[in-house]
Amino acid sequence: MANIVAIVGRPNVGKSTFFNRLTESRKAIVDEQSGVTRDRHYGRVDWCGKEFTVIDTGGYVSDDEDVFNESIREQVILALEECSVVLFMVDVHTGITDLDEDMANVLRRTDKPIFLVANKVDSSSHQLAAAEFYNLGFGEVYQISANSGAGTGDLLDEVVKEFHDDEIENTEGLPKISVVGRPNVGKSSIINAFLNKDRNIVTDISGTTRDTLHTRYKAYGHDFFLVDTAGVRKKKKVQEDIEFYSVLRTLRAIEESDVVVLMIDATLGVESQDLNLFNTIQKAKKGVVIVINKWDLVQKDTNTMKNYKEKVLEKMAPFTDVPVIFTSVPTKQRILKVLETAISVYENRTQKITTSKLNDLLLPFIENYPPPSHRGLFIKIKYITQLPTYTPSFAFFCNHPKHVKDSYKRFLENKLRESFDFSGVPLNIFMRQK
Repeated sequence: MANIVAIVGRPNVGKSTFFNRLTESRKAIVDEQSGVTRDRHYGRVDWCGKEFTVIDTGGYVSDDEDVFNESIREQVILALEECSVVLFMVDVHTGITDLDEDMANVLRRTDKPIFLVANKVDSSSHQLAAAEFYNLGFGEVYQISANSGAGTGDLLDEVVKEFHDDEIENTEGLPKISVVGRPNVGKSSIINAFLNKDRNIVTDISGTTRDTLHTRYKAYGHDFFLVDTAGVRKKKKVQEDIEFYSVLRTLRAIEESDVVVLMIDATLGVESQDLNLFNTIQKAKKGVVIVINKWDLVQKDTNTMKNYKEKVLEKMAPFTDVPVIFTSVPTKQRILKVLETAISVYENRTQKITTSKLNDLLLPFIENYPPPSHRGLFIKIKYITQLPTYTPSFAFFCNHPKHVKDSYKRFLENKLRESFDFSGVPLNIFMRQK
């Protein structure tokens, strides 16, 4: 099960500021006016080697008749159902309010781990004032300042202890292949074509698939799970609470997959939401296959496919070692090739390369093209090994690891890809002290 952390609380307690600090971004709008966050924001966080998804929810208001607040209430409750851990944020400047009490009553109905977080603790007087929140009955009060970051590390140390270390990416040891993309791009149709039967509901109406569906595929020597997911729309178009739930499920499907098939509508081209999904897959370090569907609807000449593929990969840069397949579901054009490629990417992702082979192939390259020196320090890489992780990760042992530049790490990644088949698979490069 994927680890998801939801930040909840009444309006204007600093949830979005804290979200931005955790994700090292400015995705969430921050304003002194309460209720600015109406949509949900998702981000990836890596703390001490533990990765998880964090959700910034809108401010919970219990009895407001405003239509937006009603929607926010429902979405907060849905987020509580899906998350692994809850961060209940309060404001030390105002103390306990009626809205905090209402939120506490909602949280008492869940069996999820709850961390009570007192925000805006910027002085010793604030530290004393935070003691008031023990009256809410959630035990320890974690004091932080989302603005400065004070106290954040201690909080996250405790949060990651609640994650399940026995998290398994496969079901019953079988690979899981997810199919994701914008609504109405043909996800359910392609799965039905794989299975040669109408296992999933297929209509011409966007957003028909409301939940993820797991289907066992056992044919042609393959045995794995196919996962159909709800289409992901631009956030401004996510209006129904149930559709928010579907987007969350899609993110979970990506988290729990080995390989993700990203479907793109050939008639529309690569849009921002496609790139967002691609980046989410890449950050989650999952294998990826890009499928350009509805290829039968595109007018073609001799170089149409070649030029289209170049434009797609140009937008996906710098991660361009990705298979791109052009399909038409009604004619079943290249449908089986999608499955074969997805399995190939899975095998690429799970391959283990011996230390002797790594060193024999790569060290001669590195000796001919060593890392640039740093302020007179000559950097020498002496040893390479693959780490025992789900995602292909490689440790390069050298004398000055912190002075190896990112550009040289990309050079090493390219050499790995030239020497071994890692098509469709993100790689991790680590420099370690010899």
